[in-house]
Amino acid sequence: MMQGRSDPYGLIPDATVAVENGRIAWTGCAADLPSHFRTWETIDLEGRLLTPGLIDCHTHLVFGGDRAHEFELRLNGASYEEVARAGGGIASTVAATRAASEGDLISSALPRLDALIREGITTVEIKSGYGLDRDTELTMLRAARQLGHLRPVTITTTFLGAHAVPPEYDGRAEAYLTEICLPALRAAHAEGLVDAVDGFCENIAFSASQIDEVFQCASELGLPVKLHAEQLSHQGGTALAATRRALSVDHLEYATEADALAMAKAGSVAVILPGAFYTLRETQAPPIDLFRKHGVPMALATDCNPGSSPMTSLLMAMNMGCTLFRMTPQEALAGVTAHAARALGLRDRGRIASGLRADLAIWDVTRPAELSYRIGFNPLHETIVEGKRCSR
Repeated sequence: MMQGRSDPYGLIPDATVAVENGRIAWTGCAADLPSHFRTWETIDLEGRLLTPGLIDCHTHLVFGGDRAHEFELRLNGASYEEVARAGGGIASTVAATRAASEGDLISSALPRLDALIREGITTVEIKSGYGLDRDTELTMLRAARQLGHLRPVTITTTFLGAHAVPPEYDGRAEAYLTEICLPALRAAHAEGLVDAVDGFCENIAFSASQIDEVFQCASELGLPVKLHAEQLSHQGGTALAATRRALSVDHLEYATEADALAMAKAGSVAVILPGAFYTLRETQAPPIDLFRKHGVPMALATDCNPGSSPMTSLLMAMNMGCTLFRMTPQEALAGVTAHAARALGLRDRGRIASGLRADLAIWDVTRPAELSYRIGFNPLHETIVEGKRCSR
């Protein structure tokens, strides 16, 4: 069984996928398999579900230290904003990340990456943003690139220098952008370390006009943009991202109907991040119905990070998207495959179709909804990455 076009999920019973040189050469009902494929080596999946390899399109997987103590603070009544303003939050991770070597960052990230891979993930986006100085931002991006050489997974890297204002620039956001963030972005691009550029548009981070300075630099370098926006309040980041035709706008709890309309017109993906909503015990849910109404594609991701979403399970993110935000299991599966690929600007994966990468996941389930329905259960049987079989 595999994804096709015969029902709402696109399931085709008794299907066949032909793979050649890491690409899907043919797909359809087994009875229709062209004769020249019939002499090829075959693998009988014994009725298992075959989907595209899953894609985690928003992570902060590379970082130093942890923030378990802040978890306790929040449970004792402190808000995310109060923790951040008291020197915790992103600033505490910045200190730990600056103190770590590239090897340290790789070693600490590998278990998190391995947890994702064990759930059928074949593509992972990793952001910088915990260095907030030139050298550490570059070190984070180098570490992320190296992870893709150490494991059978595609790593895409996103520059997130506009994540927060570091302590040494407190109250001088413009100076930080001019003196550190933009030069670091140019240096990272010159070294071939950047696939996209992101920012955090929020009242504890950067204004829309400040983010636009970063986006202008990205445009000059020919890099696509993404944005953390409307997570804790409405700051106008989504409207800005739409004017820049952003690949995605992420979080979006406080997005409006005008934002949804702007995203639909721009072709931007709404990346839904239930892990942060859950961890921070937020009450304002993203406007899923508005995204549906206006045809905005929705992706789901772990937002794996040490503070607001210490989660390394994309299957759990699917369950949360359904349970907390009333997404359907069909939307959840599309959100970690086709729409997640679109959120990264990757046109060669996320679907099972001729010509695309043979990144596939094989599941010990009979219904696709089981991938979102179960809690704490991993039904992955095997993954195939660019046509090569990988053990679970």
